[in-house]
Amino acid sequence: MSYILRYFDGIGISEATRLLLTAANVEWTEEHPEWPQEKANQPHGRMPVLIEKDVDGEADFVVCESGSIERYLARKYGFIPADLKQAALQEQLRDLMFDVNHALAGRLSSRCKEDRVESEKKFEDLLALVIKEQSKLITSNGNNGLLFGDCLSYADIVSYGFYKNLLQSVVVLLPDVADIVRTMLTPEVVNLISVVESDPKVVKHTSKGNSLAVAAVME
Repeated sequence: MSYILRYFDGIGISEATRLLLTAANVEWTEEHPEWPQEKANQPHGRMPVLIEKDVDGEADFVVCESGSIERYLARKYGFIPADLKQAALQEQLRDLMFDVNHALAGRLSSRCKEDRVESEKKFEDLLALVIKEQSKLITSNGNNGLLFGDCLSYADIVSYGFYKNLLQSVVVLLPDVADIVRTMLTPEVVNLISVVESDPKVVKHTSKGNSLAVAAVME
């Protein structure tokens, strides 16, 4: 079994999917379709798209939307617990991060100062909530740098991807975002980033490019 991930040539919202595929230790490649020329050839006219191939190399499953892709892979390869309540806690945290991304999108599309100010406040309020929840979970988990248990989970992986997008991708369009994030990060979350980045299951991918653990504490 192998996979193809279709997305733009950048970090974006697919970083968690790349990390999940790497952590699962499966064969996968990435394609960057010409856009918008290939838009009509994608499910829903959107990316990311994940194509799962069988042992004969034939595509037998296609799924799009980043959240659906992540959850499919996380369940398939054991990064989300079987216990429904524990799984819901991890997915709840992920949905909070999606809300932050939506607030950022609103900031980018703001056409007047009032809307921009409102979007900026919404982004900062939601980001503060995410960081507060992550810090609380890490502390209650024994300050081992992980959100749940003692091994890499879906929540850890998507958290790393979330901050990588904010600190190394979004800043291209919104340079002040990096300073906002760094100012709000707690020692617990900085440690989470470092622990995930060095985890043997994903280091093959996280070692590419600039270190997020370093970017999280840069002045």
